[in-house]
Amino acid sequence: MARTIARDHDQKRKQILKSAAKVFATEGFDRASMTQLARECGISKANIYHYYDGKDALLFDILDSYLRALRDRVVNTDVTGLNPEQRLERTVSEILLAYQGADYEHQVQINGMSALGEAQQKLLRGYQHDMVRYVSDTIRAIAPEVFGDDPGKLRATTMSVFGMLNWHYMWNARAGTQAREDYAKLVSNLTSHGVKGI
Repeated sequence: MARTIARDHDQKRKQILKSAAKVFATEGFDRASMTQLARECGISKANIYHYYDGKDALLFDILDSYLRALRDRVVNTDVTGLNPEQRLERTVSEILLAYQGADYEHQVQINGMSALGEAQQKLLRGYQHDMVRYVSDTIRAIAPEVFGDDPGKLRATTMSVFGMLNWHYMWNARAGTQAREDYAKLVSNLTSHGVKGI
């Protein structure tokens, strides 16, 4: 007879992922143990193994859930009726707001992805590439004549925007919603007005 899924299955899974992200971010994936994970989750190791067959599966699900949700949020940002400069500000703001409360997941993404197999890394990088492409298209629309057929210049500009966002994550991780929106305006104005002089 097939085993039934508990009504709180998804909630417990999310709790395990959140707790595991904290342990992996603070201890490092290699050093973290299933005992530490169970302690942080407040459940038994056997219960964790009910959901995941090991640390690798946990790591992949943390990153897959985080990056897929981040990608979906960014590329589905409602920019209806906005001009290209406003679209960039809205998109940058959405990225910064999506980072809010996801410090551990972001840290695991930076330091833990290389522990996964190549096929899993390729899938996760696909989410990242989708976001980069979306932001890149948004930047190109501001001044298409500047970039023309120069993908190197567009990529450098796009990655500079992500560099500014990552700087904010590193040094202002506890920033509230208003501070993130203010910084999004700064980044988009700097990019929109500076891009015409590149």
